[in-house]
Parts: sequence; C-alpha cells; structure tokens
Amino acid sequence: DSRKGGFKMKSAAYAIIRKDIRSVTANRQLLLPILLVPLVLVVVLPTIFVLTVRFVPEETGDLDALLTILPASALDGGVEQALLRIIMNHLLPIFFLIIPIMTASVMAAGSFVGEKEKHTLETLLYCPLPLSRIFYAKIMASFLMSMMVSLLSFIVMLAFMETELFVLFGALTVPSFNWLIMLFLLSPAVSLIAITLIVKGSAKAQTMEESQQKAAFLILPLMLLIVGQFSGVLLVNGWLLLMLALVCGISAWFLMRGCRKNFTCEALLK
Repeated sequence: DSRKGGFKMKSAAYAIIRKDIRSVTANRQLLLPILLVPLVLVVVLPTIFVLTVRFVPEETGDLDALLTILPASALDGGVEQALLRIIMNHLLPIFFLIIPIMTASVMAAGSFVGEKEKHTLETLLYCPLPLSRIFYAKIMASFLMSMMVSLLSFIVMLAFMETELFVLFGALTVPSFNWLIMLFLLSPAVSLIAITLIVKGSAKAQTMEESQQKAAFLILPLMLLIVGQFSGVLLVNGWLLLMLALVCGISAWFLMRGCRKNFTCEALLK
C-alpha cells in the first residue's frame, strides 16, 4: 500500500510538472519572450562583440585597463585573440545567469497566480499530494524548463560564435573550464534561488503582471556583474565561480526549506 501511495504521489507530481511545461510551450505569448531573450543574448550581442573586435581600429583605448589585468598567457596571439577570449570566457558566461532567471520569471511567475486566474487552484489542491510536494513540483517544472533553455542557448551560441570566428578570423576559440562550472553548477543554483522566490511571490500575487514585475528585480544584481566584466573591475575566474556556486547552492537549499514552512493553503486562497 505504501508503495502504491508513493507511486501515485510521484505520478501526480510528474503530471503537475508536465502540465506546467505544456502550458508554457503551448502559449505563444509566454513562449515568445522565453525564445527571444536568449536569442538576443547568445546570437545578437555576441555577433556585435565579434564584429566590433574585427572592424574597430586596433587602438584599444579604454580596453587597456582590461588587458593589463590578464595574465601574460592570455595575450598569446595578439590583442584581437585576447579580446575574443575575454568575450567567450568572461562576458558571455554571465548571460547564462540571466537566461534561466528570465525563463523562470515567465514560467514560475504564473505557477500559482496562473492557477488562480484560470480558477484551477482549488482543483490543484485536491490532488493526492501534500502542499509541500505541489510547491516542489512547481519549482521543478520551472527549473527543468530554464535548464533546457540554457543548454539549447549554449549550443546555439557556440555554433554561431565559432562560425563567425572562423569566417572573420580564420581561427576558433575553445571555451574554458568556466563554462562547465557555469552551466552545471552556478547557473542551476542561481536558477533555483530565483525560481523559489518567484514561485513564493506568485502564491501571494493577485495577477500575472504583478508577479512578473517582482521577478524582474532579480536581474538587477546580474546587471552590476556584467558592468564589472565590461569595465575590467571584475573578471570572473574558475575559483570564484566555484565559490559562488557553493554559496548559491547552499542558499537555494535553505531558501526552499524556509519558503515551504511558510507556504499554506490559507495563504494561497487569499
């Protein structure tokens, strides 16, 4: 009996996850921003960066400060190759913190407030799952969607970037080890933090617009990090990424547990 009960609970959780993912992929108004934002970040902006390096005069000007803090080995191949490595291995990885948050802000923002607007919240609460499992299922649906979008965005970015580099410079730039840390450790951890906060906010919000407006504020700290990368004040290295991933992973775990304790049916039905 316990096995059958556990199987029913898992099936119900998977059904919630599938339903949430389908509700986004079948809705053009929700799917369009999920596709357009990564397209701009991984195709349009990298193309602008590459074209700037290729056709702007070699006088680096304000880039001198950025180049001077690089190790001597990073300058092998000249200024152009150094700039391309900075773009590939220091600037672009930061976009892969923005992409999952933007995806989550579209999907997770409607996790509970969407159920309220569709008048299906009461039905959801009657499913054979405790509220904690429903909460985690909502988080997992947004998490899986954001990770799928991130990985597909990386594949698209790498294909476009390497093609442009080969055509314009006759050479390729190999992604550094930072990418593995970013894609499989830091980005998932940051995504879980954002999704947990957004899902919690969605439970309190009365409309989808209110929930999405609150979610947009999570992007602001990442904007400062991008500015630091461009100005040369901060060049993220592998050790820093690992430390950030560890801190964010622990924070995500405590945050999910803490939010669950304050998550009640009474709060949802207000």
